[in-house]
Amino acid sequence: MKSVNWGSSGQKVPAIAVGCMRMSRVPFEQVTELVDTAIERGVNFFDHADIYGKGECEEIFARAVKECRRKREDVFIQSKCGIVPGRMYDFSKEHIVESVNGSLKRLKTDYLDALLLHRPDALCEPEEVAAAFDELERSGKVRYFGVSNHTPMQIELLKKYVKQPVMANQMQFGAAHASMIRSGMEANMMSDGAVNRDGGIMDYCRVHDITMQAWSPFQYGMFEGVFLGSDKFRALNDKIHEIAEKYGVTDTVIAVAWILRHPADMQVLSGTMTLSRFEDILKALDIRLTREEWYAVYLAAGNILP
Repeated sequence: MKSVNWGSSGQKVPAIAVGCMRMSRVPFEQVTELVDTAIERGVNFFDHADIYGKGECEEIFARAVKECRRKREDVFIQSKCGIVPGRMYDFSKEHIVESVNGSLKRLKTDYLDALLLHRPDALCEPEEVAAAFDELERSGKVRYFGVSNHTPMQIELLKKYVKQPVMANQMQFGAAHASMIRSGMEANMMSDGAVNRDGGIMDYCRVHDITMQAWSPFQYGMFEGVFLGSDKFRALNDKIHEIAEKYGVTDTVIAVAWILRHPADMQVLSGTMTLSRFEDILKALDIRLTREEWYAVYLAAGNILP
């Protein structure tokens, strides 16, 4: 199983992780089969959030792990907090601690391997985040900490007060959502692609040993749809299919391999609950695209080389 660095910890984690957002939408037997197969294949990293399925996804996962007769140490459990759906974001100490306690209860475990702050809170007081992290670390309830959808300066503000290293930053990324790369490639130009929408977060994470986690690798926009097979991305799909035929795999495999080829050493979050599709995604671990193939996909997505 291909692995990537887990932040600055010196620990390795699978290059593909299981995103658990959809666990409440499929039959329990399907979840159990996926969880058991993933662990068996070495993909023991599971990404949760307190809001997924209004908490139900964490409960289902705990039942699945028990059904599979797996031990707690067999899995790496990551969860996220900070979103109060439809109302606000909340990084207060009280909310963070309460959210973790709720996740632990639903997951039926004494600790999380990792806790991420889900989306930036405009009213964030980093001193409160620091106090929450200290309490959670001291009590043994959380081993590692990180963020999701954060810019470099938002992370720097947290780091001014938070003593625990930021291990991961979860960002949307894929062939049809690659502004993190495009803005750097088109630097010093007046083109639309030169607009820096994230503060140079990819290079920042590489400099500071923060693991980039790519969520929704097949989506475009903000959950507007999947680009694979979409008429909106005909040139991209044609190129991906051409490369897929060369390697004897599906287009899905190449879309994942394209992400894994980038030297940022990213971890891809697979959100599928379909076992056959999950096993297909794992085939990307055996493919290393050439430089020419990687750029061919990049250009086919509508990007330019100045």
